[in-house]
Amino acid sequence: MPELPEVETVVRTLRPRLTGRTIVAATGDPKLTPAAVIGQTIREVSRYGKYISLRFDQGLLLVHLRMTGKLLFDGARTPYTRAEFVLDQGTLLYDDIRRFGRITWVQIYPSQGPDPLEVPFPGFANLFAGRRARLKTLLLDQQFLRGLGNIYVDEALFRARLHPLAVCADLSRPKLERLHAAIREVLDEAIALGGSSISDYVDGNGERGTFQNFHRVYRKTGEPCVVCGKAIERIVVTQRGTHFCPRCQRA
Repeated sequence: MPELPEVETVVRTLRPRLTGRTIVAATGDPKLTPAAVIGQTIREVSRYGKYISLRFDQGLLLVHLRMTGKLLFDGARTPYTRAEFVLDQGTLLYDDIRRFGRITWVQIYPSQGPDPLEVPFPGFANLFAGRRARLKTLLLDQQFLRGLGNIYVDEALFRARLHPLAVCADLSRPKLERLHAAIREVLDEAIALGGSSISDYVDGNGERGTFQNFHRVYRKTGEPCVVCGKAIERIVVTQRGTHFCPRCQRA
C-alpha cells in the first residue's frame, strides 16, 4: 500500500498538471466519479496522510490508492481503468487491478493524527505519554500519526535502534528524539527517490520509485544487518510482517 512518500510523490508529479484545470466530464465506476466534481476547477493538489487531495471551491476529492491503485495524468487506458476525469486540458485516469482503492467526495478531511513531517519534537513526544501500546502498533495507527505504514515504520525503527515491541510509555526522551529524527530522515530520503516501488506503485507520470533499493530491513529477512552483520528477523505485529535487527534493536 502506498505510504506517505509514495503519495507525496504522486502529488508532486500531478500538482503542476492539475492545478487550475477544470473537470468537464467523468466516466467509469459511479462510486469513483462523484457528479459533484463536474464543472469544478481544481484549486489545490496536496497530501493528507495517505490521501491524495484535490481541493475545489465546494469540496474535496480524496483518493486512497490502497494496494494497487494508480492515478495517472494522460495515461493509457487499460482493462483496469476504473475512472476517467476529462479535464479542459488532459485526462486524469484511475487504474486499480484489485479494486481496493477509494475515491470520495467530502467537505472536510477525516480526523487523523498529525503529519510526521510537520509535528515538532515536543508535540511528537507528548503523543507517547501514558501510552502502553507496542511501538510499531501505535506508529501504524493513523489516528496517532497519519501517513506511516509498514515499510517506513520498520525502516525508521531500525535507524532509531528501537525494538518494534517496545512499550511506548517506557521510551526515554533520548529514544524519542532518535525516533523523531529517524522518521523524518527516512521519509525525506524516500520522497527524494520517488518512493518505494515494491509491486504496483508508480507516480502520476507512470514512473517507478527507487527507494526500495535502499531498504535496510524491510523484507530483508535472513540477510545480514548493514550495521552489525546479524541476520534480520521477521515477526508479526498487528498482523503485519515486521522486520528488525535483533542486535541493533534490542527489546
